[in-house]
Amino acid sequence: MEPYRSRKLRLRDLQEINPESLQSRTPRAVGDLPWHFLRKVLALDGTARNTSLGQGTPGDQAGREENEGQGEGGEILPHNNTDSRASLHPLDVLCAVLLCSDSFLQQEILSRMSMCQFALPLLLPALDSPRCTLLLWAMRDIVRRQRPHSLAQSRGFREESLVLTPMPTVSFVRLGSCRFSKSQLLNEVLSPAQQPHDFFVHRDMESGNVRREIADGLVEIAWYFPAGRENSDLFPEPVAITNLRGDIESHWLQFRFLTEVSSVVFIVTESIGERECVLLSSLQGSTTQYYFILNHESGKRSETQEFLSKLAPVLKLSKQHVLEKEIGTNQEEFMEKLCSVIGSIMDDHPKEMSTESMTKAAWALGIRLDEDCEECQTASTCAKEITAEIKEVRHYKRQTLTLQGALKDLNNVEREMCRLKGQGDIPTEEYKSRLKEKWLQIRAQQYERVLPDGLTKFVNGIGMLSPRAIHYFLKCMTFNLDCIARGNLLRQQPGPPKLQAVNESSSDSSLGVEHFLRELGQFYEAEYSMMKEGKIAKNQRKFIHFPRLAADLMLEGFPMELVDGDASNIPLQWVTDVLTELHAKLGGKSRMLVLSVLGGQGTGKSTLLNTMFGLQFAVSSGRCTRGAFMSLIQVAEKFQQDLACDFLLVIDTGGLKVPELAKLEDGCEHDNELATLVVGLSDVVIVNMENATDMKAVLQLVVHAFLRIKEIGQNPQCLFVHQNISHVSAHGQHRRDGERLLEQLDEMTKAAAKMEKLGKEVTFLDIVNYDPETHEWYLPGLWHGFPPMVPVNPGYSKSVGELKNHLIWIQSGWPPPKNLPQLSEWLRSLWNALKHENFIVSFRNPLATEAYNEASTKFSELDWEFQKKMHLLLCEQETFLQNQAPDELNTERLTQISRETKQKLQHEEDKILECFEKYIEGGASGSHLVQFKEDFIRNTRITMSTFDHCSHQQLGKAKNRRKRLGKNYSESEFRKTIEEELGKLLDNCRSRAQKLSNEELEREFQAMWREVLSESMLFSSVMRPIFQEMQSLLEEDLERRGKLMHQDAGSLLHYTMSSFTMKTEYLDLTWSEALKELFTKEKWQKAEEIAMSLMHQCFVYIEEKANSTASYNEDYCIELLDMINERLQQEDVSELHMSDCFEVDLKCHILGEAAGVFQEIHDCFMRETDPQQSLKKLKLQYFSILKDLYSDKEVSQKRARDFCDQCLKPALVDYLNKRLGIAIADDILRIGQSINYTSRGVFQFTTQKTLLEENSFPRYLEYIENYEGFVKAQIQGHLFDHYREEKGLEDMEREILSAAIEKVQHALENSKDQTDSTMAFLDNFCQVLQKDLVISKDGLVGIRFINTVNAKKFTTFVHAFLLELEPQILAEFKKLNIESKFSLLSVKPEEEIFKRVFGCGKQCPFCKVPCEAVGADHTEHFASVHRPQGLGTYRFSERGALVCEICTTAVHSNGMFQCLETQGEYHPCKEYRAIFPDWRIQPDPDVNASDYWKFVFKEFNGEFANAYDAEPAELPGDWEEITQEQALQSLEEAFKMK
Repeated sequence: MEPYRSRKLRLRDLQEINPESLQSRTPRAVGDLPWHFLRKVLALDGTARNTSLGQGTPGDQAGREENEGQGEGGEILPHNNTDSRASLHPLDVLCAVLLCSDSFLQQEILSRMSMCQFALPLLLPALDSPRCTLLLWAMRDIVRRQRPHSLAQSRGFREESLVLTPMPTVSFVRLGSCRFSKSQLLNEVLSPAQQPHDFFVHRDMESGNVRREIADGLVEIAWYFPAGRENSDLFPEPVAITNLRGDIESHWLQFRFLTEVSSVVFIVTESIGERECVLLSSLQGSTTQYYFILNHESGKRSETQEFLSKLAPVLKLSKQHVLEKEIGTNQEEFMEKLCSVIGSIMDDHPKEMSTESMTKAAWALGIRLDEDCEECQTASTCAKEITAEIKEVRHYKRQTLTLQGALKDLNNVEREMCRLKGQGDIPTEEYKSRLKEKWLQIRAQQYERVLPDGLTKFVNGIGMLSPRAIHYFLKCMTFNLDCIARGNLLRQQPGPPKLQAVNESSSDSSLGVEHFLRELGQFYEAEYSMMKEGKIAKNQRKFIHFPRLAADLMLEGFPMELVDGDASNIPLQWVTDVLTELHAKLGGKSRMLVLSVLGGQGTGKSTLLNTMFGLQFAVSSGRCTRGAFMSLIQVAEKFQQDLACDFLLVIDTGGLKVPELAKLEDGCEHDNELATLVVGLSDVVIVNMENATDMKAVLQLVVHAFLRIKEIGQNPQCLFVHQNISHVSAHGQHRRDGERLLEQLDEMTKAAAKMEKLGKEVTFLDIVNYDPETHEWYLPGLWHGFPPMVPVNPGYSKSVGELKNHLIWIQSGWPPPKNLPQLSEWLRSLWNALKHENFIVSFRNPLATEAYNEASTKFSELDWEFQKKMHLLLCEQETFLQNQAPDELNTERLTQISRETKQKLQHEEDKILECFEKYIEGGASGSHLVQFKEDFIRNTRITMSTFDHCSHQQLGKAKNRRKRLGKNYSESEFRKTIEEELGKLLDNCRSRAQKLSNEELEREFQAMWREVLSESMLFSSVMRPIFQEMQSLLEEDLERRGKLMHQDAGSLLHYTMSSFTMKTEYLDLTWSEALKELFTKEKWQKAEEIAMSLMHQCFVYIEEKANSTASYNEDYCIELLDMINERLQQEDVSELHMSDCFEVDLKCHILGEAAGVFQEIHDCFMRETDPQQSLKKLKLQYFSILKDLYSDKEVSQKRARDFCDQCLKPALVDYLNKRLGIAIADDILRIGQSINYTSRGVFQFTTQKTLLEENSFPRYLEYIENYEGFVKAQIQGHLFDHYREEKGLEDMEREILSAAIEKVQHALENSKDQTDSTMAFLDNFCQVLQKDLVISKDGLVGIRFINTVNAKKFTTFVHAFLLELEPQILAEFKKLNIESKFSLLSVKPEEEIFKRVFGCGKQCPFCKVPCEAVGADHTEHFASVHRPQGLGTYRFSERGALVCEICTTAVHSNGMFQCLETQGEYHPCKEYRAIFPDWRIQPDPDVNASDYWKFVFKEFNGEFANAYDAEPAELPGDWEEITQEQALQSLEEAFKMK
């Protein structure tokens, strides 16, 4: 303990969770004893004073070394760890511990000792001086309850601070030696015969006979308090008994002090000689009575009698003042006589003195006081300045703590804003606006209040004093306020007032530090509200530092109020900001394992937590917990990894089902909310139960809470702790009780599930991980008998210690504990949901949302990597197929390619799913992603399926190309014939004697060409009438569906999409429906919207086909018809009752548009692929070759140039265009710009923020009306702007082209040494690059023919020309504008990014806000923020005015809605999921969450009305006050972008 003589040991040091604190280890060395005592006494273990040492083992050396590392085994004690003595005296250990503890730990030690009924140190001897210290501060925390006989008739009780209770003091001292134990004698005085207890350590106790080293001079004090039972109480009134350790001659100062403060002093001695007589004679004039207890030493009886006679006049002695205790004296008779003497003294009205009043005597004698330090005195003065003003609590609270008076009204308004029970006929948003105005008025009134003098002094006390003085200040405040509160309770005891009055009186009379902090919280909240509403500027805030002060108090171990038990309210912003400050002060290391307790009132919840963790939750009468408080416990750094947390956050709660509150109007609701909140916040919940009467009601609340929390995705551990259980109960009985309990819990779970309308059978085991063997705990009662004089039950501490160990390890780090920011968000969501009627439906899971957003980002990254590889794979497959001759692509080869591609796709899919699985399992948020995991998997498979489909399309095109070319004479056969004839012509010309001129040579060539061409079977393809083919397919489709084209329909040539207009005959309505439609035009607008959407979808498909290189295939028309039929068969279309005419006309317009496009692409394809046309292009090349060969020119260089220009350059450009789109998308998604595209939510935020900055109605209208088009334009515009300004595109082009040229160079190097034949060289070259470059067969004409060209020369020239190609191609690309470049790309980057942020494209059925869920396929649609429904064209059917209701409010109101999906019938808004089951619309997290769209609506109300052909909405007045800054703030908060 030596290190702690200067740096005192603190309570926080002992509260820390570490391996040693969880072990119940027998001390093996002297250095272990202080720590053993401290842990035991704080755990209320009655064996704490046992200082016997166990036998050491080899393993104990490590344990001792650990303890020594903490400062154990120091030199303050006269022995060290190598001491061979058996033990130390318990009082030596006590003195050493107290001397090394700070004032607050001393206070806690004495408080726990008092509960254990140990005698407490009153005067603590110093180590290095004869002075001692009066421990007044250390005892100030102790409160004792008693019923003196003077109050027995009224059944009243008295509860007072121990140091303030005046009573007679009876002191026992020793003069000289004594053969019997004085301390044992005192134990018998204080204990009933049938219940002996060792208040004082005596020689017959374990280690009690060890010689004291530092404890001599210690004065201990114990008390006797009557219970109001005359037949069993030892004394009728309270009495204090003190005991001086050591001889009075050696400790005269302590003795003199006792003579000053005591009513009577008993001097125990064996003999009195002359020296003793002189010593005692100095007491002459003392008003204290003196008694002698003589245990005569043999041979000195007469001498003692003689000196007693001399002392009689000095000390006013009589025969009654001398009690003799001989060896043969009957102990029982002697004790009766002694107690009788003490009783008679008390009957004579002796002087009474409180411990606090003893300070005068101490000061007079030079005895130090533990309260004499400057910090304590300053703090005490500050506290007294505040509490001295409190004459009557109720009045003081109303005059000084005024803001709390409005809390119930404030709470009621906030709840009504969520529940809208009193709405009546008032429009929802108007009603909410009125409520908000009322709420704002209350906050404004609070804000206008000036910080009162008492509260100002309190703020100065916790903000301007030193940390140690602050601790003193709060303790002094607590003592003083508790004393005042107890006085109020005592005055209330007589009479049984009405229930409501009792509750209000109890609440009004309660006053503690928490009320002052609560008031600070309200000042803070009021100011924050004014700032957020724009009423004051940020720099006008005066109370912004308050959360920091509260965070400091939490770090010092003071419990922080979480739930205001009086108003059933959480000051959310205050608590959140305090926790935020705390997180900052902890350096971000704030993972919290949250442990809480629930149970009935007075079941020992607070005591259990205090005993378990050494905490300081209020437990005395009048200070019972109301609401909920939280306290912080540090986990040792070396233990944090094992427990996977940095702190324990312990939550103590008020009693559930309190009888006097249960009958109040909101009593049951308060209990439900408290239970749900606490269970929702916790990782481990202790359900504390004491008696069967209240157990069932409490369990119902707890089970309901667990059911709710399970439904929102949390699964805290639950332990049932049964208190006051006898240890003799058989294990079998406990097991049977557990089985019966489980049956009860199942019944309660079913009832709770029915109340929550879950619509499924649920058992208790479905919602809680419950095992009776490990989740049922039985604790003996706290007291070993009936208070006030009984000690703590010895089995209680042991059982609590075992429970603590189990609690610490039960969570096992999974799911990972939340840190403070996460806990704050979780608290906010829980409380917001509790304010709504339907908790489960209303709950927004912030951790799941955060996890989902993070997972979406991760999934997007993985998905893009997957897509990038798939694009490259398909690019290689397409290149490979284009390089193959048609006759090489037989069915078997195509099947093999398809199988290989599918295997690669599957391999990549498995890799991405494996990566994502590891992310979920390894991440802290994995537990929140289980419900979304299937969505991610499904979207991965959809992506894979899409690429697989693209692969099949490529193979299909290759197959069709083979079929088409196989019908005619093979072009390659024709080339072969031409080249043979050209060779013959060359030989013929060379054999002639006279050299031919160019003109003659050309005539010979023309004749040969005509002859070969006339003999070939190469015919031009026949053009197909696409319009007629598609019309036939349309008629077949309509016939299958039992519908006919109307007579005047005509050819598809006459139809285009742009010419489609809605007609009255399209709606097949009854007379009444038609009449209603005349006014509402609902179905007309819906049908038009569906038609436009479908035409747009088909137009995208047509455009896609138009951009491909393939010819028309009849599958295109069939696929279009399938798309139309699928949409028209959906439920929302069926509900419109559209006529057959609508379907026929719509198909005609779509297919008419498509037929024109498809005819054009077919004709273009025919022209490009016509063999006759193709061979005409080759004619010039063949003639050029003939001239060169006839003239014997060196053709290697020219052919190399031709090869580079005609083969490699187009191939490289094609390579660049195929890969540049992928590179652009990858570049955008990886650089800083990608923040806008990380998830749909982020994209929504950035887009809406941009719109707000632009503040343009046309842009907003386009965003709402044509979201898909808007997004595409937004992305494309961003890409164009970005690459116009940046040079990154040129770098990408250079990088891609360089990679391609490197491949070409590598292929050249590999091919040049293979053969000397040019033809063989080219075949090998093309084979190497067949998956990279599409080498044009036309470009190889002549090069392959001239087989005499030297391959090595040719390669050398190609190398040289290749170097010129790169700058040439890059220069040509540089000349292109950005739009042209993007149009040439095979993979469109804007489309890839669009797919990432667009998702499923579904919009809210009410307000048209787009879904933000990941991927294109998911089980539920949701959005972070919804809009006023008028922005989605919703209007009142009667007035035609746009609706201003917001979905998030409407679906939780009592309102009704009607739409096409309800077939025009009104439907309750609360039951919207019956109509739209795939949409999840949750309430806004706060009242300002939708300010963004409120601002937009009020800015452009008239414009939206004109655009929608409606009347402007009637907006609530407060919408007009919303500023652009507030709109942006609400947007940032909604998307968590602050």
